[in-house]
Amino acid sequence: MPKISVVGAGNVGASAALYAAEKELGDVTLIDIVEGVAKGKALDLLEAGPVQGYDSFVEGSGDIKAVAGSDLIIVTAGLARKPGMSRLDLLKANAEIIRGVAQAIRDHAPKAFVIMVTNPLDVMTYLMYKITGFPRERVMGMAGVLDSARFRAFLAMEAGVSVEDIQAMVLGGHGDTMVPLLSCSTISGIPITNFIKKERLAEIVQRTRDGGAEIVKLLQTGSAFYAPASSAVQMAESILRDKKRLLPCCAYLNGEYGFKEIYLGVPCILGAKGIEKIVEVPLSAEEKVALANSAEEVRKGIADLSVETVAK
Repeated sequence: MPKISVVGAGNVGASAALYAAEKELGDVTLIDIVEGVAKGKALDLLEAGPVQGYDSFVEGSGDIKAVAGSDLIIVTAGLARKPGMSRLDLLKANAEIIRGVAQAIRDHAPKAFVIMVTNPLDVMTYLMYKITGFPRERVMGMAGVLDSARFRAFLAMEAGVSVEDIQAMVLGGHGDTMVPLLSCSTISGIPITNFIKKERLAEIVQRTRDGGAEIVKLLQTGSAFYAPASSAVQMAESILRDKKRLLPCCAYLNGEYGFKEIYLGVPCILGAKGIEKIVEVPLSAEEKVALANSAEEVRKGIADLSVETVAK
């Protein structure tokens, strides 16, 4: 079986380990600076195998070097967002953590694919890419799958149809400036505007942008974890099983959509080579402006990363 490492054994990491094991994507190593937490949750997951019917081996470690030999690594380590805290507020707090993780991945798992979950997502993915020096096809961020899932859930609730029949996509940075594409939103191929009025769609778009903050406010002591974990594992599954899924991912752009040297959420085909293709879809004039604004916000975050932080 492939080896999957999950760095960070909090709610997102532990949930990702569970979903990966249930899908039998590979054997799972759960890593956390608090060794007992990683080992305890891993043992619990291993013991759930006979009941849930999966044969994936799950182990825990307090040593980041345990990523050695990994085929794919999901990075969730970092501080969670607290009420009133923007994603950019997290930048300085989490950059130091990710720098250490990236160095370990570079040194001990040089052939791995890396899926970032740590916020602020786009900037942390950029940092991982810069420090590891891996090809852009192997370093990506999980944001678009999650944001699109939230968008699809809200649309399904409003239209009164199954979420399985909702096709929708969210591009841009993972934050307040994300860009839900109404032009690409359908119910079984029928334009979403045939089912939901324009004014109500605008409200759903805003709720999607506020999706993470809504859950933070409700939980009060944490942030979302089930949907983020399942989104990261969907990406992992497409890579490890070469499924060629077309999913919105945080990817490094080199001219696509008119942007360079930036990580931004765009449609990608994920397969055995990682990001095998970035798909450029036609955007309305309004969507182009919104995507440019989103990219500018990400660039501000990247600029906030000191040269020292990136280069160490």
